[in-house]
Amino acid sequence: MNWLEITVDAKNGGVDELSAILEGAGIEELIIEDEADFESFLETNREYWDYVDEKLRNEKQGVSRVKFYVTDDFEGRALLEEVGRLLSQRNFSASVIPVRDEDWENNWQKYYKPIEIGEKLIVVPEWEEIPARGERAILRLNPGLIFGTGSHPTTQMCLKEIEKSVQKGAKVLDLGCGSGILAIAALLLGCESAVGCDIDPKAPDTAAANAELNGIGGDRFRIYAGDVLKDEAFRAVIGSKKYEIVCANIVADVIMALLPDVPGWLAPEGIFICSGIIEGRQDEVKKAIKNSGLRIIEARHEDDWYCFSACLPCLP
Repeated sequence: MNWLEITVDAKNGGVDELSAILEGAGIEELIIEDEADFESFLETNREYWDYVDEKLRNEKQGVSRVKFYVTDDFEGRALLEEVGRLLSQRNFSASVIPVRDEDWENNWQKYYKPIEIGEKLIVVPEWEEIPARGERAILRLNPGLIFGTGSHPTTQMCLKEIEKSVQKGAKVLDLGCGSGILAIAALLLGCESAVGCDIDPKAPDTAAANAELNGIGGDRFRIYAGDVLKDEAFRAVIGSKKYEIVCANIVADVIMALLPDVPGWLAPEGIFICSGIIEGRQDEVKKAIKNSGLRIIEARHEDDWYCFSACLPCLP
């Protein structure tokens, strides 16, 4: 189906007035883009981010607009004509562009190609042909529109550390699992079982679907949605066993908040791998790792990002 995307500048009357007009005309689903809301979201959720791309921030600067979609057919254009009449009465200006379903559903996929990571792994998008099988383990992945693909330096650094740490029979805990890429990679490379958790309620379905793409069932990879920092009962479920690999590719503040619990989750010879640490926060995380009783055994740095691996101090 084809659609029309309508963008209305809200500066003249404000987002609230514009939204009321559109809702009164029968437009129920609105996309509101407002700089004040964007900044408020960042401030309210500060513990979950360390870095905001300047390009994104610049795109939001001074923005106050509302978008909506109508079908590109007789009914949709009739509705658009009526909405246009109401908007013109209030001096709102609008732009219209045609959009096809596949434009927003699939266009991003053309930028995501197979990626060789470390010495043993290749990440292959679900819609790409599997390359000629070599020595590398093939990880099939469909990250969806909101989860990682393996292309970011933080994910790649974690995967390289996981590759070094894999041992037969090992259990893995992936904190902030997203698409499940870290846990699935560990299982493909030889680990026995994995547990993943994420605060996003969509994560379990996405990670489970990716596990299934790789022939991994729920008996080997269990995924939960919940906040391990705030939910004590959930933390007890996660910590009911010991893990040879614990990984957290999140942000510095969350990693530091998790660290007091990490030694209790690690098996005696376990490894804690953390990344998502932006330039400028690395010293804080290093200090927190040491204060938790762990010893840093590896540090990686790619672009503006850091990754640390640490172990219990009894290891040589």
